[in-house]
Amino acid sequence: MFRRILPVLVIVTLSAVSQRSAAQTRPHGGTLIVVVDASKPLTLRPADLATMPRKTITLKQPDGRAVTHEGVLVGELLQRAGAPLGKALRGDAMATYVVASATDGYRVIFSLAELDPEFTGSEIIVADRTNGQPLLADQGPIRIIAPKDLAGARSIRMLERIEVVRLPKP
Repeated sequence: MFRRILPVLVIVTLSAVSQRSAAQTRPHGGTLIVVVDASKPLTLRPADLATMPRKTITLKQPDGRAVTHEGVLVGELLQRAGAPLGKALRGDAMATYVVASATDGYRVIFSLAELDPEFTGSEIIVADRTNGQPLLADQGPIRIIAPKDLAGARSIRMLERIEVVRLPKP
């Protein structure tokens, strides 16, 4: 099954990279939209994120400095929006991916399973603070931090939308 999904993920990722270069950055409205069911999107404002359970991640930069990011697990946001996580993440739900989109058109993909803390121990967060301060304008106001990725390409800045997409049955 993974062999069928991998080419789709590669094509969508390459498409996102080419679209990003052609897109113009728009000002960020400050809200995050999480879509599991298109008829009931979850709209979160900075104040909403601030009241949710928080996770802190410290990463070493190439120059040796430690940078601390604080935010909410993406899995928490997906759960609140109604995504099938935990015991519900089985069977057909395993053919589900998540597209994270930024105001400049950049998009990245995660499998739903890798965002579920019960499935993988995920620590991928939507961060709204770095080193105790709000994110700089060119980074936020919110971004994804994927701490286990060896390259930072999926730590998408200026995040505005997270959308769950289920692959159709063959």
